[in-house]
Amino acid sequence: MSNNDGITKLKRLQTEANRIRRKLQISPPSAVLYLASLGEWDDRRVIVEADGFGGATTSVVEGNYPIDYVSHYAKKFESEEEACDAAEDIAEQDSEPEAVLT
Repeated sequence: MSNNDGITKLKRLQTEANRIRRKLQISPPSAVLYLASLGEWDDRRVIVEADGFGGATTSVVEGNYPIDYVSHYAKKFESEEEACDAAEDIAEQDSEPEAVLT
């Protein structure tokens, strides 16, 4: 298979994967579904990133996300909705990240 044939096939497969994701109402891999600061004076943020298969990871990070950051807590959830709910608990309900993400 030549490079051009491979790229053409890859584009076709990606288009099909995108169509399936739209039908299933799930986000593409690495899509940021939620991002919020944990406070005015807090350098940490809570973030939810989709895995592309209906699940997502909720993380509490510090630094210049997405370029240079440290992850303090992270948990993979089976659904994007569960991951976003956990992020909202941390950012909006002031739940402790350790309690929600361990």
